Amino acid sequence: MPQSQTLDRGVRILEHLAAVGTPQPITEIGQALGLHRSITYRLLRTLEDHQLVERDAVGRYRLGLGIAGLARGVRSDLQTAALPRLDALVAELGVTAFLVVRSGDDAVTVASVEPQHSQAHVVYRPGIRHPVGRGAPGLALLIQEPPSGDDRPELREARDLGWATSHGEVIAGLRSVAAPILGPDGGTRAAIAVVFVDAGADTARIGAAVTAAAAEVAAALR
Repeated sequence: MPQSQTLDRGVRILEHLAAVGTPQPITEIGQALGLHRSITYRLLRTLEDHQLVERDAVGRYRLGLGIAGLARGVRSDLQTAALPRLDALVAELGVTAFLVVRSGDDAVTVASVEPQHSQAHVVYRPGIRHPVGRGAPGLALLIQEPPSGDDRPELREARDLGWATSHGEVIAGLRSVAAPILGPDGGTRAAIAVVFVDAGADTARIGAAVTAAAAEVAAALR
């Protein structure tokens, strides 16, 4: 059955905005997707009508609050169990915490919690996706898979530690730590992660906190 070209283009715009993580002008969005400016504009206006994108003061587009509403329905039992632990991580570490699931070959953020009283923090919204082999969240989702000779050194280290760390693999300059949420069969259901910019942060302490939070989520789901 042929796909809807208009729907495909709209979804690709949302995926692009999630991947870049920063507001984008119409011209750059169109160039990234190979679309004419007028077509890009019409698609963005439709997405804006549904609050899936929003414009900032200078007319650049970013993901809108409607994305968060849709994301709340994704694996709701997992999100219900994870959100209190994300809140606790934010309170303990003062960084942005988020829940990631695997979708095919991608790691997809489905929920996030940001500090409310910090002077500066990283914004990491639901809908962000990246290849599962990149970044701490992706590596955490792979920890329980059987080892292979092609495994990255970072993945082998993550298996030894029980949690993963990365720097600048998804968004330049950002550091991340993540741990898998295990199911009753020992497989990975999801991952909990935090993201921050502090190069001097105690990664081992953060790894222990994230691992403990992931274990609590797993226990709540049993």
